Amino acid sequence: MSTLGTVNQKLGFDKFARGGLGIGLMANKQSEKLFAAAKKIFPGGVNSPVRAFQNVGGHPRFIARAAGAYLSDVDGNNYIDYVGSWGPMIAGHAHPKVVEAVQATSALGCSFGAPSPLEVQMATQLMRHIPSLQRLRMVNSGTEAVMGALRAARGFTGKNKILKFAGCYHGHADYLLVKAGSGALTHGRPDSLGVPESFVEHTLVAPYNDLEAARRLAMQHRKDLAAIIVEPIVGNMGCVLPKPGFLKGLRELCDKTGALLVFDEVMTGFRVHLGGAQGLYQIRPDLTTLGKVIGGGLPVGAYGGRADVMKCVSPEGGVYQAGTLSGNPVAMAAGLATLKLISTPKAHAKLLHKTERLALGIREVAERAKLQVQVPYTCGMLSLFFNRKPVENLDQAMASDAELFRGFFWEMLRRGIYLPPSPYEAWFVSLAHGENEIAKTLRAAKDSFLNIAKENG
Repeated sequence: MSTLGTVNQKLGFDKFARGGLGIGLMANKQSEKLFAAAKKIFPGGVNSPVRAFQNVGGHPRFIARAAGAYLSDVDGNNYIDYVGSWGPMIAGHAHPKVVEAVQATSALGCSFGAPSPLEVQMATQLMRHIPSLQRLRMVNSGTEAVMGALRAARGFTGKNKILKFAGCYHGHADYLLVKAGSGALTHGRPDSLGVPESFVEHTLVAPYNDLEAARRLAMQHRKDLAAIIVEPIVGNMGCVLPKPGFLKGLRELCDKTGALLVFDEVMTGFRVHLGGAQGLYQIRPDLTTLGKVIGGGLPVGAYGGRADVMKCVSPEGGVYQAGTLSGNPVAMAAGLATLKLISTPKAHAKLLHKTERLALGIREVAERAKLQVQVPYTCGMLSLFFNRKPVENLDQAMASDAELFRGFFWEMLRRGIYLPPSPYEAWFVSLAHGENEIAKTLRAAKDSFLNIAKENG
């Protein structure tokens, strides 16, 4: 039996993994009670907005445990998981190697507030796989990584303005909550309350994949443009791929204006390619932000890039940034174990094959049900848009049929398939998803599409 198979057996997932679809799940009294209690404590009952299920209705399932490709909620329902903690679980949940690393490291101390060997090992691995990282700093989240990178860009250039793209989410820093993706889209408030207009006066926004619009803005503001930041593959308005020449054009535009090119690879780093999206597309940014996969499920972030830019960061330079838990040894251990698991020559080839098998299969069963969908995908990521045309930007993503997605989400959940509860989030495939899980997912999708088609005439 495989290592993950042993874990599944110990945690009770083996019977579900071998058995049929979970038709008729949905006993959820404990989740309902917990959500009622949580709503009295947390805003909306959750600690991150998209978890609240507002875009699909109903209430969230409270998860008790996970292993491999599976989740189990507090009511004992098992699911094949395509959320993957929103990206970090590329090797699957509770991988024995990651668990072992966390247990061994935490036994020596969970945090020191001082340098440790593991953060040096982590940085060395990141720099090995992503050559644009000449120097870097570990932080505690993707939001923190982006804040640090853009502060460094402004400090280095002496300029103020940042150009971003509509639908790209770069964390919840005030000046970046303008046409943001992810939870902001789900809740219909792309521009957050509580952000003074003066905080976003230096933030420029162009449509994603519109190089000409970006060029016009960049040239108009070139004297004060510090950086262009982009998700090289968007994951926060669904999975949206860059058009040919778009990223290359941004690189050339930055070279022309003197702005720094910042790749937000919090989601794509080590997922779509061992060298990130920049390795996949062979584009070298000036700065890169990372998170998710490099923590193996624990809170983590990192930013880095050109040595001359990073020399501006304190204590070497005048750009201040600090963090009590930065380089936390337990997070470093989990991340290093995860990176080791995905650094084998065939890991990403296998992950791409799994993703492609799932994406093309979903397209096929949707077509058989006479439903028009778009299923863009890359290694380890995909999305489902109920849309007649390919989705290349925020407006096209928002034009997709959210009601059809809502119906599909609940049909799939009833069959034991756990999807992101929003049409504006990417699905995540892991190395733990095998042919059995993908086949079950496609059978569930087939039945779900047929029911939706029947209900909608």
